[in-house]
Amino acid sequence: MNALAPVAQFHVRVADLGDPSESARIDAFVAGEIGGSIFHRPRWSLAAERGCGQRAHYLLAERGGAPVGCLPLSEIRSSLFGNALVSAGFGTGGGILGEGAQPLADAAWSLAGTLGCASAELRGGAIPAGWTESAGLYASFDRDLPADETSLLLAIPRRQRAEVRRALASSLTTSAGSDRRHRDAHYRVYSESVRNLGTPIFPRALFEAALDLFGDEADIVIVWKDGVPLASLLNFYFMGVCQPFWGGGTREARRWKANDLVYYEVMRRALGRGCTRADFGRSKIGTGPWSRKRIWGFRERPLVYAARTAGDEAPRAVNPLDPRYRLKIAAWQKMPLWLANRVGPLIARGLG
Repeated sequence: MNALAPVAQFHVRVADLGDPSESARIDAFVAGEIGGSIFHRPRWSLAAERGCGQRAHYLLAERGGAPVGCLPLSEIRSSLFGNALVSAGFGTGGGILGEGAQPLADAAWSLAGTLGCASAELRGGAIPAGWTESAGLYASFDRDLPADETSLLLAIPRRQRAEVRRALASSLTTSAGSDRRHRDAHYRVYSESVRNLGTPIFPRALFEAALDLFGDEADIVIVWKDGVPLASLLNFYFMGVCQPFWGGGTREARRWKANDLVYYEVMRRALGRGCTRADFGRSKIGTGPWSRKRIWGFRERPLVYAARTAGDEAPRAVNPLDPRYRLKIAAWQKMPLWLANRVGPLIARGLG
């Protein structure tokens, strides 16, 4: 009887994201893996680094010189929230993908120590030994897309379908693009939206870098009223999935049902790109955005994250629902928009 040949060990190394051929190789691997997402793509790591000044590190697990697993990491440094190695920085996913979960996690923790980061975070993927699981805070939402626009409208729950039809019959207009007009309009809408939620906005450079690096695989959909933007979504497209990620609406958007129209419009346009699924990302359980996505009938999936800290260190406290932030959020909601847009990015770049 022949003995089974031993399985080759994993070799974990730091990838060179400055090498286009290396990035293309990683992209091909991510596209072929179940669970591969925009957050695993090198261009996401590079956008986070370019837009927020937080250094990207990318771990590859290889066997026989071929990639079998990966872990994108952002070195987040903040005087307010502490230093952490986060996967994936400024994303809602991007944990360990593929094989070699434990070697990749061990390499990440070793790198965190070398960089002086007191904690490391994994957003999704396998939960390695030595890491603490975190669940019950976030849920993700998605839905399959039908074959045509008529079926799409009919698939929307009755209440929201009525709102979409009302918006379609109004004087609202929509457009999509990534030119300066759309970028300016998106920042205007999104900054007001997050200020109203009491949340600091990310640096504008993050959105600019993401749009530049993803090219025709990203765009912005805007709902306008008499030339004024009311609702906006910045979207990514990858492997047949449309992923609206950064977006929101102004206070005036509610009056005109622009928030409902922008959801529909993003999905309608995604059909034209050949997308078969829309991923509407995560929301904190119990919040307004979480309730809104449930009303739309999207599939809800609980998100499981993991963290590891040094010694007796506590995990980073970056959850805005934390009671200690209640008064700060209330004060932020009353802040003039120009001031929130000036101060917010200095804070948000350290959230990761």
